Amino acid sequence: MRAKVAIRVLSAVLALGGALAAPGSMVAQAGGGTNVVIQWNRTMLTVLTGAATPPAAAIRLGAIVQAAVFDAVNGIEPRYTSIHVAPAAPEGASRSAAAVGAAYTALVMLFPAQKTALDAALAASIADLKGRDGVVSGLAWGDTVATQVVTWRSGDGFNASPPPYTQGGNPGDWQPTPGPTTGPPRFRTLASTTPFALTSPSQFAMPGPRALSSAQYAADFNEVKAFGSATSTARTATQTETAKLWQLDNPTGIWDRVADSLAESHHLNLIRTARLLALVDAAETDAVIAVFNAKNQYNFWRPVTAIAQAASDGNPDTSTEAGWLPLLPTPYFQEYPSAHSGVSSAATGVLASFFGEHASFTVISSGLPGVERSFTSFSDAIAQVADARVWAGFHFRSSCNDAAVLGLHVASQAESTLMQPLGDGED
Repeated sequence: MRAKVAIRVLSAVLALGGALAAPGSMVAQAGGGTNVVIQWNRTMLTVLTGAATPPAAAIRLGAIVQAAVFDAVNGIEPRYTSIHVAPAAPEGASRSAAAVGAAYTALVMLFPAQKTALDAALAASIADLKGRDGVVSGLAWGDTVATQVVTWRSGDGFNASPPPYTQGGNPGDWQPTPGPTTGPPRFRTLASTTPFALTSPSQFAMPGPRALSSAQYAADFNEVKAFGSATSTARTATQTETAKLWQLDNPTGIWDRVADSLAESHHLNLIRTARLLALVDAAETDAVIAVFNAKNQYNFWRPVTAIAQAASDGNPDTSTEAGWLPLLPTPYFQEYPSAHSGVSSAATGVLASFFGEHASFTVISSGLPGVERSFTSFSDAIAQVADARVWAGFHFRSSCNDAAVLGLHVASQAESTLMQPLGDGED
């Protein structure tokens, strides 16, 4: 059933009886309250978690949904340039309804298996909008925008067949890492996926991994060897918990929740909230594209391989440790540069432009309930992401530092090219 048909059916159902919202469900998240952009962003995060979407894929999907929401909201009395769909909403259409219609349609198109739950969330939102002007036309406009945005991004190259991969055998070359996955490294098509704001995936050049014979490589090697081991005696319990917090959720979930909380505490209205989330998620997507472009270019080995094969690296200050394993299972793709550091830096670069570098916020992780980390600056959070990747045993420190610089470049590019103000841009 097409999304517009579902909207009409659910409208009729609600007119007859309304909908009940169970606490913690998509319905409870999407219904009640005022800022439907935040409500449906939370629904999106629930969908991503429920579908067990891998982080690299979740980042892109989050940006698609938020691009649709922004263009739908902005298409009614536009304040900014559009991402893809030119403003053409019917006169009098409701911005809130447009946001709901766009989020719902995008999510159903991207996650058809979750349609039943999304239908219930839609019903709750429609019930909350009951009595407002322009709801039907707003829902229809949101559906139209989302259909166009999802169709547009379906051709961005992410779902293309990956190019042939030749397994290298030289010191420093990526090798398959322990775990159930086999074959070439995953998500290689991200390297050639069309960005939202970057002129190309390789727009910002990376310095590359440190030479195996260098003192910096040895320092990075020995740090992750000591602190990233599954049996490390150097890593504290708090550091172990921190490594898990940043790994057991996807970056879109982590940073969108921060964006939601800051938007609420700063009383951002609908259009500014939509722009914030679209910028955060588009910057994250361009960052992960740039990161994977560099991963494919440098094809660098992970610590678990480097430590096992240290005798081959030609560095007198590194040594093999038999049986060394990381704290957490190594992601099945190349090491350099760190994806989490790059993506998180892009997200915080955007957030800092809205709320200032020294905003106070708290990070939580869906995979580690009850654990949180609070910060009074975005740079402190990015430093902790780098620590966490070393403590998890995934990355060399220089890989995280280089990725953090890349992420800030990406954020700046997104902010200067996407959703630019028309006039004063305020609403």
